[in-house]
Amino acid sequence: MPPAHTESNSPGAKPPSEGNDHHAVREQVDDVAHPRHIRSFVRRRGHITERQKAAFANLAPQWSVPYQTTPIDPVQVFGREAPLILEIGFGMGETTAKIAAERPDEDFLGVEVFEAGIGALAQRLHEQNLTNVRMVQHDAVEVVEHMLSPGMLAGIHVYFPDPWPKKRHHKRRLIQGPFVELLASRLTPGGYLHCATDWEHYAHQMLEVLGNEPTLVNDAPKDSDGFSDRPVWRPETKFEARGKRLGHGVWDLIFRRRPNKDAS
Repeated sequence: MPPAHTESNSPGAKPPSEGNDHHAVREQVDDVAHPRHIRSFVRRRGHITERQKAAFANLAPQWSVPYQTTPIDPVQVFGREAPLILEIGFGMGETTAKIAAERPDEDFLGVEVFEAGIGALAQRLHEQNLTNVRMVQHDAVEVVEHMLSPGMLAGIHVYFPDPWPKKRHHKRRLIQGPFVELLASRLTPGGYLHCATDWEHYAHQMLEVLGNEPTLVNDAPKDSDGFSDRPVWRPETKFEARGKRLGHGVWDLIFRRRPNKDAS
């Protein structure tokens, strides 16, 4: 079944337009010179509004955390001790801001590379006076690897990553075994990894990859097909609602980190 909204990011693709949080995680082609990993973005000049430019320059620094190669101290970053949620590829930030506003007792670290998205979320945070969100403008894999300590996260959100529908491009998909292993290592026991996609083939690949990670357990009911209902904390996007009206599907997957004694 076709997706509710597709924004494949082959070389030359542009960032999403304002309000579009679908496929906010842009996958990047292999770096031939330095083939360390398949990155989560493609750097290309994309559309950015004057308002987003102004917010990026004037507002974003207040909520931004510079990339570093050593783990952050969440208490120092947020000024308090609270559960930390990572969001990878927040697009224009509409979903991020909504979740943060509804969960004020938790802190959220969003990773995005495009200035338009950074500016758009900064504007939302400013207008809503949200203090429990910080942003990092950098490659997500390197952020997770270097800036987050094992067991630091209470949750991880990966919403609508690029599905790379062509078979020869499936290796560019973000949700792959090595990255899932890295993500799982950053979760505290009982912490969750929540993925959502509107591409059925990718959904089943996610289910297989997540199910093969021995430190994670599926949170879906045992009598289900392995997928979870959309949890109340994930707002329905306008593209998702439109897709449902057209008969398209959206798949949510929620896995939790096993207690350390159960990980094998």
